[in-house]
Amino acid sequence: MPNLPDVVLWSIPAFVLLTVVEMVSYRLHPDEDAAGYEAKDAATSLGMGLGSLVFDALWKIPVVAIYTAVYELTPLRVPVLWWTIPLMLLAQDFFYYWQHRGHHVIRILWACHVVHHSSRKFNFTTALRQPWTSLTSWPFYLPMIALGVHPAAVAFCYSVNLVYQFWIHTERVGRLPRPFEYVLNTPSHHRVHHASQGGYLDRNFGGILIVWDRMFGSWVGETERPVYGLTKNIDTYNPLRVATHEYAAIARDLRAARDWRERAGRVLRGPGWQPAPPPAVAPGTPQGGTAPEPAA
Repeated sequence: MPNLPDVVLWSIPAFVLLTVVEMVSYRLHPDEDAAGYEAKDAATSLGMGLGSLVFDALWKIPVVAIYTAVYELTPLRVPVLWWTIPLMLLAQDFFYYWQHRGHHVIRILWACHVVHHSSRKFNFTTALRQPWTSLTSWPFYLPMIALGVHPAAVAFCYSVNLVYQFWIHTERVGRLPRPFEYVLNTPSHHRVHHASQGGYLDRNFGGILIVWDRMFGSWVGETERPVYGLTKNIDTYNPLRVATHEYAAIARDLRAARDWRERAGRVLRGPGWQPAPPPAVAPGTPQGGTAPEPAA
């Protein structure tokens, strides 16, 4: 097994320091237009982050088993060397883009990811608002395992990606110089991603690089000030409800569905998908029958 550092663990002091600095900056230089901090919201985000550590440890058991089985079956091997690690990071970032995009356009996956978008604030604690059902992410990285990348190396690359994305959850950093904005995911790009306005929805899915969005047509630049949160906000600080509210909504829709086609759509189509209304029935038509013949 490759000997790779736990980058998340090593980054915790930086997370704490940056969060304190951001909080103090809002106290010293308040911005009436910025979302800023709110105590209950920040506490909920921290609670979701701590809970995700517990649940992720449980989900790792079946995921590691599947990854290990695939890794043992493939004859390919990618060595962990100074020059292969950047290539692994690039590949993981590419697959992260599709994982992230899939979690926005498939409702059962959105039920996991919606947790991260449920805050109406945008600050460093929002980065910690992580789901408790992250078992939905592992299939997107199977190609890396099948190509001979060790599961521990995939986990390392995923952790690097996650740590990078912490600093882009802020309104205190404006636009960076153009070359950085063109290549990297920045606070400006990620503010768009967390916005609930129609023109900003389902945009800027990149992790470390924003070039994937530019390549695949999902990039939008920041123009108007974003309004954060969901199109239908949940108005709760209860971590359990934050973690499960979309699954509960899916269950309600499945119970009310008219047929199996609608049930499949409620699970596999986009979060805002609605079935076509039933065909209108002409006045005087018997229910389940045809219109009466006109009188002779």
